[in-house]
Amino acid sequence: MSPDVRTVTASDYPDWLRAMENGFLTPGAPTDEEAAERLVGTDLSRVLGVFDGGRCVATFRSFTQQLTVVGGATVPADAVSAVTVAPTHRRRGLLSRMMATDLAAARERGEVVATLIAAEYPIYGRFGFGPATWNTEWEVSVHRAGLDPRRSGQPEGGGRIEAVDGAAVRKYGPEIHARLAKLRAGVVDRDERWWKGRTGVGGPGGREKRAETFSVVHRAPDGDVDGLMVYSTDATWGDARQPMNTATVRDLIALNPAAERALWHFVCSVDWITTVRSGNRAPDDLLPLLLPDPRAARTVTHTDWLWVRLLDVRRALEARSYEREASLVLDVRDEGGVAEGRFLLDVSPAGARCTPTTRSADLALGADELATLYLGDESARRLVDLGRAEEMRAGAAATADAVFRTGRRPWCPDVF
Repeated sequence: MSPDVRTVTASDYPDWLRAMENGFLTPGAPTDEEAAERLVGTDLSRVLGVFDGGRCVATFRSFTQQLTVVGGATVPADAVSAVTVAPTHRRRGLLSRMMATDLAAARERGEVVATLIAAEYPIYGRFGFGPATWNTEWEVSVHRAGLDPRRSGQPEGGGRIEAVDGAAVRKYGPEIHARLAKLRAGVVDRDERWWKGRTGVGGPGGREKRAETFSVVHRAPDGDVDGLMVYSTDATWGDARQPMNTATVRDLIALNPAAERALWHFVCSVDWITTVRSGNRAPDDLLPLLLPDPRAARTVTHTDWLWVRLLDVRRALEARSYEREASLVLDVRDEGGVAEGRFLLDVSPAGARCTPTTRSADLALGADELATLYLGDESARRLVDLGRAEEMRAGAAATADAVFRTGRRPWCPDVF
């Protein structure tokens, strides 16, 4: 009998959770208490499993998400997560069946795009996903950075840094993050559960665990909280009992360059810290050039991050903003059929209109390649040169770049 793809029930969930943990090579089975805690807040109607002989052998879940697009608007997204297939059941089309089921339901719900963080690069392009944002992590040698130690991390211009606890993070964090989402394409929403988890609130009775991180906020001269940073530290000592600790930034939200500069300079000024790891940042982050010696920031990771799949081409392209007036006919090819079609895109700073058309195409490309262009990070010219898009009219790639590309690269701070 063919393995059964179906929606998971509450009684299935512990088995599903064990299959998911095994798929991610996490040793040890979750306890019943852990399974019960993780079930809270999980929409089982969006949890899929493949069952063979009564045992779960593949997992898939999705949840509702809001994705910020160029210009600050948000679109409803189908966020895909927890995708695994047991090694005993690979190459049987199980992921294809789960993905098709989920994307069909997402379109029925009216979600405009689907999103995911890809554990492996080659998997998701065949399902119409393309990498829409990239992340970079730097490692800063504090002693090389050239910062003035006499400033002791105090901001310039009258702002100030304040140490805060988890309750203050839960108070200020959601508002700062919501304001960031209006400024940066690629940002996804964070609900109350996310903030509780980040600050150690959860489990039986909702107790707050002892913080394993340090948190600070930046206040502008008028008292407005316009920046937040959460970081952890290790305890490393050199041969001569010399502190050589590393601070790892877990979250840094800054609403303006002054706040961003102040937070980075602060963490680089903490006593005993000789190395700062930046965590996941946008590739065009200000960090390296905020240091007197940018070479003190060494790139340790640069990778694709948020992948996007367009479910409704018209609504997706009309939701974002554009900086110039132009018309472009896109011939979108989609093996899944979801985004297939030829579309006339008319854009201007006042808005956009996307409609089906029979006009000759200017640019032909796959749904996955359109997804890479969508948030403004990729170059149509580069896609054409790579053979991943076809210029049907001379100059169409240049027009597409003028239409889609943005001054600042999109950034997704989160993993899900």
